Amino acid sequence: MSAENNFCQRIQKCPYPGRGLVMGVLEDGKTLAQLYWIMGRSSNSRNRIFSAKGAMLETEAADPALLEDPSLVIYEAMLEWGDSYLVSNGDQTRTVYQSLAAGHSFESALCSRDREPDAPNYTPRITGCIDTKNSEPFFRFAIIKANSSDPKLSDRNFFYKEKIAPGTGFLLTTYEGDGNPLPSFQGEPVATPLMGHHETILTHYWDALDTDNKVSLALKTIDLASGVSSISIKNKNIKKN
Repeated sequence: MSAENNFCQRIQKCPYPGRGLVMGVLEDGKTLAQLYWIMGRSSNSRNRIFSAKGAMLETEAADPALLEDPSLVIYEAMLEWGDSYLVSNGDQTRTVYQSLAAGHSFESALCSRDREPDAPNYTPRITGCIDTKNSEPFFRFAIIKANSSDPKLSDRNFFYKEKIAPGTGFLLTTYEGDGNPLPSFQGEPVATPLMGHHETILTHYWDALDTDNKVSLALKTIDLASGVSSISIKNKNIKKN
């Protein structure tokens, strides 16, 4: 299936893909991208915004007085360590960061984590890392899901991409769509478009997400030559003090 068809079926026509991440290369071939969004059906999940502090992206409560349980909704979604650019849908972003800082690997960090403990959905943990220390960027994707035979156990799948064509990204989402329980993402990351200027991309994805369920979306662009990154954000909510 083409990148445009994947975008249409998995995002535009999907009422609830849940949280999603895309990593790839912009059309100029010189700029890398990490796109991440959050969605919500409960009031606690919807009561959030993205905020950026330098190279870090984190979730915050839009109205702190209404925050019920921060454990799975408040976390650092993007971090950087050296030549590694991290993105994930939970606090495993920090786990991977600490692992790299200690000289260990992306994979070993995620082998210490399980799927989220939110029965009966057992939401997958999706994580990405762009490594730029060599001449060609290397893209690592991971999804940790409940074992189909015993959801108390976790299955960990790792995927690797290199030489991604300009204007293309690869997508992981937590869910395949709506349901009860929510059906987890199946298969490997799928191609999806990253065409145009970064603001065009941000708007293209934001407009495609379900209006009722979308909460926030962020795009980090990384200049391959310098390693300098920048984050752009769209929030449905406004922060209340």
